[in-house]
Amino acid sequence: MAILVGTDGTDCSLAAVEWAAIEAQRRNTPLRIVHAFDWDWHESRFAIGTEYIDVGRRLAEALLVEAADRARECAPAIDIATYAIAGHAAPSLLGEAHGMELLVVGSRGRGGFAGLLLGSVSQRVATHAPCPVAVIRGHDVPGGPIVAGIDDSAAAEQVLAAAFDEAAVQGCGLIVLRSLAPAFPPWLADVRRADLLSPADREAELRRIEEQLAPWRDKYPGVLGETVLTHDAAASALVLGSRESRLVVVGSRGHGSVAGSLLGAVGLQLLHHAASPVLIVREPTPGSTRRPT
Repeated sequence: MAILVGTDGTDCSLAAVEWAAIEAQRRNTPLRIVHAFDWDWHESRFAIGTEYIDVGRRLAEALLVEAADRARECAPAIDIATYAIAGHAAPSLLGEAHGMELLVVGSRGRGGFAGLLLGSVSQRVATHAPCPVAVIRGHDVPGGPIVAGIDDSAAAEQVLAAAFDEAAVQGCGLIVLRSLAPAFPPWLADVRRADLLSPADREAELRRIEEQLAPWRDKYPGVLGETVLTHDAAASALVLGSRESRLVVVGSRGHGSVAGSLLGAVGLQLLHHAASPVLIVREPTPGSTRRPT
């Protein structure tokens, strides 16, 4: 198991390399840095074909040297390996992600249109990766907590597992946020719930969540966790919470997702608008719901 990070030499991707290196040091796990460079085999039929891929590979290797140097500056003790792959970025990263502990990417890379908040490669990777994905955007707040968004779906246990583990590894607090608002389409994200819970119903919901958190508090006694109930839509509340957090953790899907979708509306909104890095936790396979032991 290792942490995989993709880089294309942009400032955004180098920030992802630095974040991944620090995370690898925290977890005491190896770091694998990958750069995919496009090479169209149709062009290789011409006389310049061999020279084209050779130049591409040399440029890729130079870029990887810079990325590895950045990683070593952040985490000098970790094991680092670099790989240059001829191919398109998204499928190359997805292919390398199998068996990885975590895949890390920047929010944007080369080739994006000015003003875009999320690159196509980052969105595709976050949607289809076979492992958890961290998308590095904004700036983490060093003294801030981890913020975890949960609902009452089965994916909540996977989110809590990742969030408590991150808070323990980073030695910080944890805010578990639960939205009581019904699921709305993204364009109605700011609509508030009209029928607010009564104080008694709110207390009952808090007790239910505390029962859900109890095994995790027992497993991670050093993590100071706080539960927050909100009537704001989940995406809006988490984007707001990201402004003071070091990381936001959510599941890849929840009850508000369209059937068959691989990345829910809340996760997609965060990838576009969060002010801190976002960790997308993959849902467990049937029968493998993770709980503390």
